[in-house]
Amino acid sequence: GAYVLQVKATDADDPTYGNSARVVYSILQGQPYFSIDPKTGVIRTALPNMDREVKEQYQVLIQAKDMGGQLGGLAGTTTVNITLTDVNDNPPRFPKSIFHLKVPESSHVGSAIGRIRAVDPDFGKNAEIEYNIVPGDGGNLFDITTDENTQEGVIKLKKPLDFETKKAYTFKVEASNLHLDHRFHSVGPFKDTATVKINVLDMDEPPVFSKPTYTMEVYEDTPVGTIIGAVTAQDLDAGSSSVRYFIDWKNDVDSYFTIDATEGTVATNELLDRESTAQYNFSIIASKISNPLLTSKVNVIINVLDVNEFPPEISVPYETSVCENAKPGQVIQTVTAADKDLSPAGQRFSFRLAAEASNKPNFTVHDYRNNTAGIETRRNGYSRRQQELYFLPVVIEDSSYPVQSSTNTMTIRVCRCDSDGIILSCNVEAIFLPVGLSTGALIAILLCIVILLVIVVLYVALRRQKKKDTLMTSKEDIRDNVIHYDDEGGGEEDTQAFDIGALRNPKVIEDNKIRRDIKPDTLRFPRQRPPVEDNTDIRDFIDQRLQENDVDPAAPPYDSLATYAYEGNGSVAESLSSIDSLTTEADQDYDYLTDWGPRFKILADMFGEEESYNPDKVT
Repeated sequence: GAYVLQVKATDADDPTYGNSARVVYSILQGQPYFSIDPKTGVIRTALPNMDREVKEQYQVLIQAKDMGGQLGGLAGTTTVNITLTDVNDNPPRFPKSIFHLKVPESSHVGSAIGRIRAVDPDFGKNAEIEYNIVPGDGGNLFDITTDENTQEGVIKLKKPLDFETKKAYTFKVEASNLHLDHRFHSVGPFKDTATVKINVLDMDEPPVFSKPTYTMEVYEDTPVGTIIGAVTAQDLDAGSSSVRYFIDWKNDVDSYFTIDATEGTVATNELLDRESTAQYNFSIIASKISNPLLTSKVNVIINVLDVNEFPPEISVPYETSVCENAKPGQVIQTVTAADKDLSPAGQRFSFRLAAEASNKPNFTVHDYRNNTAGIETRRNGYSRRQQELYFLPVVIEDSSYPVQSSTNTMTIRVCRCDSDGIILSCNVEAIFLPVGLSTGALIAILLCIVILLVIVVLYVALRRQKKKDTLMTSKEDIRDNVIHYDDEGGGEEDTQAFDIGALRNPKVIEDNKIRRDIKPDTLRFPRQRPPVEDNTDIRDFIDQRLQENDVDPAAPPYDSLATYAYEGNGSVAESLSSIDSLTTEADQDYDYLTDWGPRFKILADMFGEEESYNPDKVT
């Protein structure tokens, strides 16, 4: 009686004329699954609990026929296709109640070890199944998930299997619909249960160590061959096999130890030094004699214990100083200690004065009982004049066994400080204080030395300075540059330049004697020089100027220098002055002029070999 759909037919006859337009519906094909109301055309199900899993689609032939007319009843037909929609009205069912699986004990954790399947006749999402392991025997070792493509239950391993520990496991698996329809709860529980039995297969496995990691301890300097520990591995298979041990050699560090191949005992192979290496880390391999390819590895850590062999010392070299105006009980330095040994937890260092310094009233050591100590003054004031340096022996002792101690000598320097204890000087004044000089006297001495040095430098500079006057002898030609030297003497040949007799007897000085080393006082009228023509030859110009100076009585002495430096500054020929020349021109060698280039070719010809020079060729 469930409603499916309604069909409707129309008749073109006049509905007011008899029963010609009255339609009656009937089913020609589709019974006994469906029925139709002859008046309304409503189609309903005719059987209860129609099962889609039995038949999904139905084809129903419907007839519509009028009720009267001269031609009798006229009819029309139509076909209706009806498809059953699936509902979750069927629970999943296991095809068998027990599933048997065989699993090797060497199976890896997380791997799939078997599949089981429950069947649900529904379709689509109504056929989706969820699998669960019933809490009990296998809940800790196994897990089950659903394969979305096949709707199978995949059993996976959660923990390793061991045939020698347990050979079989039994647990139950429940299959249930993932999507339930509340309209069918009364039908019954939509789930099913099956039993899974797993048999573990024995496999030839490697030996197993008794611990995942071994930690051993040994004192440094332990004699070679001393056993410090052992490792143990067993073959847990049914047919037990003996085990061999060896060290997994990776580097030279592993050679410090050896292992007994049969017993697994570890012994030292070399002397150990904790200060060099405090810990060793290597691996030991165990293999079955019956099958050497089956091996297992374990990590071994060996800690080298410290032997108290080094005494404690002052941690850093201290530069300790004390003020001259220090008061008794003043802490001038805080010291700490260090030990080359590996100090154990709670290691304590003690500080004290050495016995030979205990009776001296200069300084003392105050142990603070926290591995530090303070150096304190014992008297009122210190004098650098009496003693600049003090040497304080401090004994430092550790608390390990055997007890080690050392004597450390601290150097304390006496310094000059202000009233606030700020150091002003420690070393500079210590050189002069023994002679009794004050700071003001030292500054005065240094100032005098500086002044004397300045005077000497100025005197030397004045002695070396020479006064030079540049004399322009011709305003018409700027190339004529005459440099005048006020020399005191006229040279060795000028006997009239200076009367040496005046040095012997100043009273016999000849007043009327003309001196040639200074200009005469007589007035001299300027001489008229002929104008210089533009095409005048340079040689003629020079000869003319030389003659004018030679006959001029007011000119400088003949041994003074008149230079015509028309070449200009920076000449590669340097100076052509004759001051540094030899006594005679014959002694001079002018062959080097030929090396100066074409610009000095004429000078090279003039001062070279006489036969090679021809004045007529000079232009």
